[in-house]
Amino acid sequence: MREDELPDPSGQEIKAFVCGPTVYDYAHLGHARTYLAVDMMVRYLRFRGYRPYVLMNITDIDERIIKKSKETGRSVEEIADRFEKAFLEDMKALGIETIDRFEPASNHIPDIIRQIGQLISTGHAYETETGVYFDVSRLTTYGQLSHQSKADLRLRRLELCSTKRHPEDFSLWRKFEEAPLWDSPWGPGRPGWHIEDTAIAMKYLGSSYDIHLGGAELVFPHHEAEIAQGEALSDKKPFVKYWIHTGMLNVGGVKMSKSLGNVVTIRDALTNYTAEELRLFFASTHYRRVANFCKSELLHARKELGSMRKSMDRLSENSSGKAAGRSDLRLLRDLSRAEADFTSAMDDDFDTARALRVLSTFLRSASQVRTSSEFEAGTSQAVVKRVLAMANIIGVLATSTAMPSTVSE
Repeated sequence: MREDELPDPSGQEIKAFVCGPTVYDYAHLGHARTYLAVDMMVRYLRFRGYRPYVLMNITDIDERIIKKSKETGRSVEEIADRFEKAFLEDMKALGIETIDRFEPASNHIPDIIRQIGQLISTGHAYETETGVYFDVSRLTTYGQLSHQSKADLRLRRLELCSTKRHPEDFSLWRKFEEAPLWDSPWGPGRPGWHIEDTAIAMKYLGSSYDIHLGGAELVFPHHEAEIAQGEALSDKKPFVKYWIHTGMLNVGGVKMSKSLGNVVTIRDALTNYTAEELRLFFASTHYRRVANFCKSELLHARKELGSMRKSMDRLSENSSGKAAGRSDLRLLRDLSRAEADFTSAMDDDFDTARALRVLSTFLRSASQVRTSSEFEAGTSQAVVKRVLAMANIIGVLATSTAMPSTVSE
């Protein structure tokens, strides 16, 4: 997404929804990859003058939570509460503080039931002996986000159930006899995954909003289903103006998955690397591309961060009591060019990798001065402040250096 596709900043509010985690285990680096990308995007939108409002759901109704409950003997509520708290701790540890609101699905059962009733009343959903399902044949646009034709969709065999009208139809409510259960007009049961997010998003962001963010693995069926539900409920198009999806994460060149046993939790990663090192590592790859988590890449990020810190410290110290001269003008000119290039990179689909290269290049150049007192103190102060404003978008260097004190004449 390009910045020029958005309305003029001028304090313009941007409403965004982020697909949150399913809280049955500790969050892993795949989650970190997505939520750090979101954090950097939101920081940049603020930097450009927008007022982003960011909502994240917490999926605390899910078969994986129920499975863990049976395995551990702990209640579903206890497991969900434990790992939701752990997730919020991990987000704080990574410096992700741009999410305005977290909403668990279990707090919105009345909203979900109300939306399902509306979909049935308009003919977009139907009840069977096993639950309530969305009839995808009612929407000619179903499949547009994932670029699938009707023929492609018919090959999908998701949520196998003999009572559905079409194989592609997805559940809104499933009837069950074992807890956790909620009462509904269609009998006791649990909501489908897709309707949980739609109910939360529409309650707080309205029937149409600006940005929806999540991992690329959610495009189909999850996000496709959200569009179908949202547009069927409001008859407004588009349900979401911009869909932003982050790429997958490999570990040591192999896709991270529980079956391969190579899942790295955020907590484990933070025992070996700092949050700033992880942030710089992820920022070094465009958010849409596959990222590869490996020791050599992390050590490179650590080295690069150390180099940037040294440059900032030296720049901060290079101040004198003399009047500004040619060196000051040259430094400020180079900084203005770097700021323009940094902004251009971030405007181009939030290209943190290119923006980071601009920042690193400027710092290396600016720190290579001929003497230890080359710049006038006011120049150094201004440059450090402006560099930190760019670095803050990535989430690094916040404590790398103290602002230089003014040297008295």
